Amino acid sequence: MMQAGFYKILAAQFFSALADNALFFAALALLKSQQAPEWHLSMLLWGFTVSYVLIAPYAGALADARPKNQVMMICNGIKLFACLLMGLGASPLWAYALVGLGAAAYSPAKYGLITESLAPAQLVAANGWLESSTVFAIILGTLLGGYLSGSFVSQWLAGNTLGHYLNGIEFSILIISLLYSIAAAINAAIARPTTALKPLYLSPRYQIAVFYDCLWRLWRDPQGQVSMAITTLFWGAGATMRLVVLNWALLWLAIDLESATRLIAVVAVGIAIGALLAGRYVSLPHAFRVMPAGLLMGVLLIFMLWVNQIAVAALLLLLIGILSGFFVVPLNAVLQHRGQQLMGAGHSIAVQNFNENLGILIMVGLHALMIKYLSLPLAPNSSALLQVQYATHGVPPMQMILISFGLLVIITMSAIMVHHHRQVLTHRR
Repeated sequence: MMQAGFYKILAAQFFSALADNALFFAALALLKSQQAPEWHLSMLLWGFTVSYVLIAPYAGALADARPKNQVMMICNGIKLFACLLMGLGASPLWAYALVGLGAAAYSPAKYGLITESLAPAQLVAANGWLESSTVFAIILGTLLGGYLSGSFVSQWLAGNTLGHYLNGIEFSILIISLLYSIAAAINAAIARPTTALKPLYLSPRYQIAVFYDCLWRLWRDPQGQVSMAITTLFWGAGATMRLVVLNWALLWLAIDLESATRLIAVVAVGIAIGALLAGRYVSLPHAFRVMPAGLLMGVLLIFMLWVNQIAVAALLLLLIGILSGFFVVPLNAVLQHRGQQLMGAGHSIAVQNFNENLGILIMVGLHALMIKYLSLPLAPNSSALLQVQYATHGVPPMQMILISFGLLVIITMSAIMVHHHRQVLTHRR
């Protein structure tokens, strides 16, 4: 049975992640209404993610220097401020990058608070609940953002007195601001942790040196390096997989964007199921036994080449999601536990975020380069819309992308498993 404070952390994370994802779609709608260039749409996610890499040295130090519930409340305040700025006419790119800044500082405090509040034996289960809650928030936030940015809300406002004061985007910002406010209020209600605080030094040179030392220690630790390599691979591959699945569904299955988005949601549902299963059946001492699930995930990615029916595709993607959640949650718990022992929870999560988001930036960038410089003719059964859209640029080479992506996961996971096996044999000797 978890402590009551854990469920408050869970609720705060849910509302914060719900608002983050709903705001993303509101920002997209705002950019489209401003007729912004297409590359601005991609820069929304890039600007959000790059904050995790750039402020990693300070994010961990801040989480260990202040009560973590206060840090979480302040970070939600930063997100709320950025949301309001967007509603007042600020650039969606800069405003959402500021949201990313708040999220980057929020993460070490959130995971660090869980690590400090719970016993090691509870960490896998806690991570399972947290990941499932976050995935559910992503799904619901996507639906909410699309709904708030859609024509129904605009039509409702047009026939309502509220429409005299707010347009569709401003109404969306108001609802999302309320979600951030709820998250901040829950953060304020979390009991202050009793862990001793560390001094915060503002010198960039000092913080970078400390961060580099933490990075080096975690990568040198036998358990830390294996779990870090796997979680970095997972998050980089997971972000890229959304793009791969989207292109695959549009071009290989010849379905529309709305149906393709539902398939991506199926993966997220699978991750939530896998995370709960891991929390229920995998204990921290046995966390490394789940590594073959990551290997099987890479194999199933290549199997997508032989799928041409939506029902079969949904089943395959659900299984891929379940395997993903089942193998990453226990290893995430190992990484948190080792990080707290080696350097403190805040610094540990900041190092983890740095590696994982750097993996996202690299793998998403490689995917973009493949699409830009490699192309194949359209499939005969492609829709008329896609034929017009790709008449000039061709289409991404789905066979090459799927095989390359699947092999990358298989080869990397195999190398990590061999390395871990050698570590175990050396330790026994």
